[in-house]
Amino acid sequence: LCLNRKLHRAFNRVRDNNFRLDGLLGFDLHGKTVGIIGTGKIGAVVAQILHGFGCHILAYDNYHHQDCIALGVNYVTLTQLLAASHIVTLHCPLTPDTHHLIDNDALQTMRPDAMLINTSRGGLVDTSAVIRALKARRLGALGIDVYEEEGDLFFEDLSDEVVQDDVFSRLLTFPNVLITGHQAFFTREALQAIAETTLHNVSEIERTGSSENEVKLHRF
Repeated sequence: LCLNRKLHRAFNRVRDNNFRLDGLLGFDLHGKTVGIIGTGKIGAVVAQILHGFGCHILAYDNYHHQDCIALGVNYVTLTQLLAASHIVTLHCPLTPDTHHLIDNDALQTMRPDAMLINTSRGGLVDTSAVIRALKARRLGALGIDVYEEEGDLFFEDLSDEVVQDDVFSRLLTFPNVLITGHQAFFTREALQAIAETTLHNVSEIERTGSSENEVKLHRF
């Protein structure tokens, strides 16, 4: 919503006493096609929210979530989703199969006015390919809360430093790019849930030697 309505740009303008609307035109979500890649717990909730806005929702996932089907979500191929969606939002894990899922070929399949949102894992997106698409006006806008090389950037105060990541610095120059520092999870309720789940996992491992939330590491 912020990226679409350009609230980040409007906020900075108002602080400079600039109240003009030039360059702040957005679009209604109602009636637009949104493609959700990954319909697990988070993706399914996103589908519910978008359904409330009156969006036509496409989804791509190996598993078809019954709650999404009940909402009228249409499961399609990845190519079909990319080609038809005004907004593409990523909600899938990073695995060898999903690494750089959004690459040059995927971007060429997307609508040139499409908006790409990634709040999942940075490695899902080939950042260099996205920059090329933005420069060539083959991508309408980009909103990310994650970045594939975020380890040396996010959760640090670098306001007095020179950022050495040239790719990230290039992203910051685009007026149609909105970046946040991996803060999508950062709510009181989410932190409480994380703490409770962590304590439950520790207790379960001590008691049984395993945990229902055990993570299997993939090497690639």
